[in-house]
Amino acid sequence: MSDTTLTVVAIGGNSLLDPDLEPTVANQFAVTAEAMEPVADLLERGEHLVLTHGNGPQVGFLQLRSELARDSVHEVPLDSLVADTQGAMGYMIERALRTALRERGLDLPVVTIVTEVEVDSADPGFAQPDKPIGRFYEKAEAEALAADHGWTLMEDPRRGHRRVVASPSPKRIMQLSTIEQLVDMGVTVICCGGGGVPVARGVDGTLRGAEAVIDKDRVSAMLASQLGADRLVITTGVEYVFEDYYSDDPIPRPLLSIDEAQEMATAGQFAAGSMAPKMEAAVSYLEAVDGVALVCLPRDLVSAIDGQTGTRIHR
Repeated sequence: MSDTTLTVVAIGGNSLLDPDLEPTVANQFAVTAEAMEPVADLLERGEHLVLTHGNGPQVGFLQLRSELARDSVHEVPLDSLVADTQGAMGYMIERALRTALRERGLDLPVVTIVTEVEVDSADPGFAQPDKPIGRFYEKAEAEALAADHGWTLMEDPRRGHRRVVASPSPKRIMQLSTIEQLVDMGVTVICCGGGGVPVARGVDGTLRGAEAVIDKDRVSAMLASQLGADRLVITTGVEYVFEDYYSDDPIPRPLLSIDEAQEMATAGQFAAGSMAPKMEAAVSYLEAVDGVALVCLPRDLVSAIDGQTGTRIHR
């Protein structure tokens, strides 16, 4: 790797949707364009970035569409749906970022890589679904969907019920060497979208698609560690990591050590499928790299890196 400061920015899939707007493609493009403004600001001032993104809502939309159309066309397995969202969302992010850069008079290289991530076919995550996908539902609608489609659903006390699917742990980023080469060339790389396309080895050693969605924060931490990135930034729907988040009086925590983050996790402060994997990712990255991990709103990306907002996790 070069001596240039490198930041991996993990963009939440929900942060590319506006809850007040219908999740149409046009609306997702508009929200993505807004999210890319601070990314372009960072590139303008000389930062070197690798972007990852979630796909929880988007892959859920595609799977529901596939299931509803099952009587007319074949259903699409989850690994292919993840690949579909990587391409479509990478296209949105790439186009929006290029537009923002052009408005600043910059012509910088940006590329999306459809990335595979190897998992273990015997991973216990396949037997214990905990990765939320799709939109939130009211209780009655969620119960009906569970009955009609055999879905497993998880409740978020503040936002409702969401479908959950298998989420095995990532073992290997298959296109890592290509990502490294592009980073060394100064290219802004969009990769590991939706946690990467899940692939597992069969008894003959051949990689095949797996019916799962890998958590993008865990993969982003692995990527940041293996690239030796100076920062891992995870954007999400809250300004800070909060203590007692689901209480009437949540407490913002702008600065956390690894030990404090782990103590909060042990105390059940972080919801599964929400803040828990983000904090696990931050700790995993910091255990491997002497860098800094940040959690912030997408619009606060620049000010969080500058230490003005967001939660900063350190060794």
